[in-house]
Amino acid sequence: MNNKPVVLIGGGGHASVLLDILHSNKRDVIAVVSPQDVSERLIFSGLKILHLDDDIFRYSSEDIELVNGIGLIPRSSLRKNVSEFYVSHGYRFASVIAPDALISKHAILTDGVQIFSGAIVNAGTTIGRHSIINTRAVIEHDCRLGGYSFIGPGAVLCGQVNTGESVFVGAGSTIVPGIKLGNNSIVGAGAVLVQSLKNGQVCYPARSVIK
Repeated sequence: MNNKPVVLIGGGGHASVLLDILHSNKRDVIAVVSPQDVSERLIFSGLKILHLDDDIFRYSSEDIELVNGIGLIPRSSLRKNVSEFYVSHGYRFASVIAPDALISKHAILTDGVQIFSGAIVNAGTTIGRHSIINTRAVIEHDCRLGGYSFIGPGAVLCGQVNTGESVFVGAGSTIVPGIKLGNNSIVGAGAVLVQSLKNGQVCYPARSVIK
């Protein structure tokens, strides 16, 4: 494990969960970059708060690792753009793995991957760079996830699911074995996906009717 100090980008809910995991992993978080006020989130108390993206350049790319704490919104390129900008300046993004996540030793995790509490990643799976596997999500055997993908809390990808880049799988959804998800496709929360999606396609779940 790399023990370089960490600078966390973002001060919202996603960043706060990552910070909690970083603390559990005994990583030294030396600063948080957030233009917004983070004082109401007690987890940030006592940390050095930077307000401008360029403040990161105070630290040499040789001396720190970055963690991207910007939450992911479907089809928003903000998170990807931030990561690619700092990578182009020689910075490296740390992977953040919750201590209680179950990761097969036969799975491949690439740079900047974030895996939250209770998630399971089984043998033969590859998680693409900067992807997020959220709380209690299950990635079954031999899946291939493209970079910058998001798998929501409690979602289940059955065996041999392959995705392109920037795929969004909503909370509680299920994807049956062998499905392919094209770049920028979306699976809505609670959906059960039984056929492949092309680039940019959306699978909508059944809607609840409230009277």
